[in-house]
Amino acid sequence: MTSTVPNAIEHADEQQPPITMFGPDFPYAYDDFLAHPAGLGQIPATTHGTEVAVIGGGLSGVVAAYELMKMGLRPVVYEADRIGGRLRTVGFDGCDPSLTAEMGAMRFPPSSTALQHYIDLVGLETRAFPNPLAEATPSTVVDLKGESHYAETLDDLPQVYRDVAEAWAKCLEEGADFSDMNRALRERDVPRIREIWAKLVEKLDNQTFYGFLCESEAFKSFRHREIFGQVGFGTGGWDTDFPNSILEILRVVYTEADDHHRGIVGGSQQLPLRLWEREPEKIVHWPHGTSLKSLHLDGEPRPAVTRLNRTAGNRITVTDADGDIRTYQAAIFTAQSWMLLSKIACDDSLFPIDHWTAIERTHYMESSKLFVPVDRPFWLDKDEDTGRDVMSMTLTDRMTRGTYLLDDGPDRPAVICLSYTWCDDSLKWLPLSANERMEVMLKSLGEIYPKVDIRKHVIGNPVTVSWENEPYFMGAFKANLPGHYRYQRRLFTHFMQERLPEDKRGIFLAGDDISWTAGWAEGAVQTALNAVWGVMHHLGGETDATNPGPGDLYEEIAPVELPED
Repeated sequence: MTSTVPNAIEHADEQQPPITMFGPDFPYAYDDFLAHPAGLGQIPATTHGTEVAVIGGGLSGVVAAYELMKMGLRPVVYEADRIGGRLRTVGFDGCDPSLTAEMGAMRFPPSSTALQHYIDLVGLETRAFPNPLAEATPSTVVDLKGESHYAETLDDLPQVYRDVAEAWAKCLEEGADFSDMNRALRERDVPRIREIWAKLVEKLDNQTFYGFLCESEAFKSFRHREIFGQVGFGTGGWDTDFPNSILEILRVVYTEADDHHRGIVGGSQQLPLRLWEREPEKIVHWPHGTSLKSLHLDGEPRPAVTRLNRTAGNRITVTDADGDIRTYQAAIFTAQSWMLLSKIACDDSLFPIDHWTAIERTHYMESSKLFVPVDRPFWLDKDEDTGRDVMSMTLTDRMTRGTYLLDDGPDRPAVICLSYTWCDDSLKWLPLSANERMEVMLKSLGEIYPKVDIRKHVIGNPVTVSWENEPYFMGAFKANLPGHYRYQRRLFTHFMQERLPEDKRGIFLAGDDISWTAGWAEGAVQTALNAVWGVMHHLGGETDATNPGPGDLYEEIAPVELPED
């Protein structure tokens, strides 16, 4: 793939190790942990069948529940809405059921190796996702300030775009030791990763993404910064991230999280749904044929949690929307962290005060999408005058920002993501209905493609989402602001509970919110595995000596700790 603005270095040596989301904050090999024949660990036989509450049926919750079940525990999953969380795949009323829209996660990098373990486990297929200028994308149009440029590769764009690409490469190299870190991550050189990252965390924790650009001589031109914000790298424009911590962006570029994306054929929600129904071959205590579905009444998770509190014996007591009250020795909370501040009544004693502060300071990004089904991939038709595709994957500074064209062959119905936006761009859509949104989007795209009548190809009603308006989410994904590193560290390391007072143990945070790679499904998987290790350890279990878990190696790879004073 050729990103809109490529990575800072081109890797000529094809024999080098592949990149993975291996740090830099916590360089633990989750993919090796999952692949090891010894498994993730074991618990004492006396605890077999013990119920563990898992609050939230998104990917993190389902992965945690699945692995706990394999150990011989009985996970009790609570879900307020539907299994999948932000892996949400929907259809279009009255249309071919094969036509789907990904309302949440829709593209996954190969560096998500722990995620890929579960994709392979349940037998899902992936295919290249049509990002800007990707190999799978026939053409891309960049439309800024009323001027459009058609491109099949970066070289087809005007020189200024290549200048911006070069500026980004120089900025990363000079300000963030890109080549050294990329090499260390590929080689899984933990001491070198920690050495580089410790310096950068101390240096850059208080810096915004935009401030990082401004400090680079390569980006002294405002015009270059403006173009970069609107066109960006990998998936497109990144100006909505400009106020966020530069550390968040470095985690993305170091691990190539925004490159080489693939989509899941048939929709990403299949992953948690298949795990819910999967009957593992290797399972302790439970008979073969056991699944998460079979362990739950009528095959459905428990309803929304309405209250969480501590009770005698340092137990976690859960009240759900049906009024059912159950008490557990251990619980995993994987839902959006703000739920603990609003929808769920919680005792202050549930977490240490510093963790409550971190939860309250969590910064969420808004995000919206709108999809329409169309009769065929008409965008592959050729313009008689130019010989070009009549419509392309589109990046623009107009309201739509990003438009993606998704097909399953030339003679089959297809889907257009008319608009994918974040933050302020997402809030602009919030008051509008799906049809009102579509009308504005068609008008904007009509100005870019005056010869194309998109409307005549639409065969069904649009579907849309604004994650900031979803009652059980209130935002799309976490993104740290400058100065938030300490808060993030508290939440991520919460699974190491021997450091906590005894009366603050037993409930474990998980989910991509509290990961170092929020907004990526890999973070949901990694924190689920941390929580599984935490529950296992809490109940007296241990890992095999040949396959140490994230908690076993914690002292060697713990995230950088910044001073509080």
